[in-house]
Amino acid sequence: MSKKIAIDLGTTNVIVYIPKKGIVINEPNVVALQASDSKIMAIGNEAKEMLGRTPESIVAAHPLQDGVIANFRITKSMIKIFIDRVMGRIRFFRPEVMITVPAGVTSTEKRAVIDATIGAGAKQAYIIKEPIAAALGAGIPIATPSGHMIIDIGGGTSEVAVLSLGDIVSSSSVRVGGMKIDQAISSFIRKKHSLIIGEQTAEDIKIKIGSAIPLKKEMRMEISGSNAVSGLPESLIVSSDDVVKGIKSPMLEIINAVKEVLQNTPPELASDVMDKGIILTGGGAMLRNLDVLFTKITGVPCEVAEEPQLCTAKGCGIALDHLQAFKQSVLWAKS
Repeated sequence: MSKKIAIDLGTTNVIVYIPKKGIVINEPNVVALQASDSKIMAIGNEAKEMLGRTPESIVAAHPLQDGVIANFRITKSMIKIFIDRVMGRIRFFRPEVMITVPAGVTSTEKRAVIDATIGAGAKQAYIIKEPIAAALGAGIPIATPSGHMIIDIGGGTSEVAVLSLGDIVSSSSVRVGGMKIDQAISSFIRKKHSLIIGEQTAEDIKIKIGSAIPLKKEMRMEISGSNAVSGLPESLIVSSDDVVKGIKSPMLEIINAVKEVLQNTPPELASDVMDKGIILTGGGAMLRNLDVLFTKITGVPCEVAEEPQLCTAKGCGIALDHLQAFKQSVLWAKS
């Protein structure tokens, strides 16, 4: 009678998926705490609105950094709040919970996720590597003896992997994702325009006018922030070309990871990847022309999966619902 819950515990978003029901929670991975006693005041959407706007008595922060747990106690409390939301506070059965982790995490980081999940009230905790979950959610038949390549760009990490027979053959995980791209945009605008902007403004710029390569018709938007010299509020116009130039460094790190994986892929699987192409998943895959950039650099056709930001959560749910088939690629523990 135990319920199954799949959680894509991302650096920027937490997505909760229940097999046969679908996505039930999709909220920012942000927690607002009282500075004096670290008591949780708000999580998710409510806490995200507080980012950069809190008084000294309140701290709004991301409990995960670069895809791994930065604050164990807060992460455990947050997982518990989401489980309670799904199952109700009073329950007779403890759920089985599967959580996604980056492919490059250490055994200590994996253990922290399992301990946090069991501490939050799970009967059994399973963890699955993000590239496997993302591939399943994108509808890739990973159990077949042929090579499939996936690039999953999340908020804190980018995972590049070639999969065959239900597991990873070659992979690379870089701690660069949507947040580092936002930071790169902020830094570039500060350097070029002497304007200091907040992380929400940087994310808005990326979503509204961001592109991986220069656009034929340049896009522009007005932004506001503080002048780096005078400290006074100021507005100015930024362009899509500013974004292209600003994000060069994080893009290069992801490109190098893609090249490394392709170089380490056995020839037979490399030939499969060439035939089938590369699938892009994760929220970062929605950056304009990212598929065009990767196609140009690798010579392999790339395409963005349907609803790329939800692929990992959906795949996590599929693996949880068909545990026997994915036992080899799942790590688990009982409470």
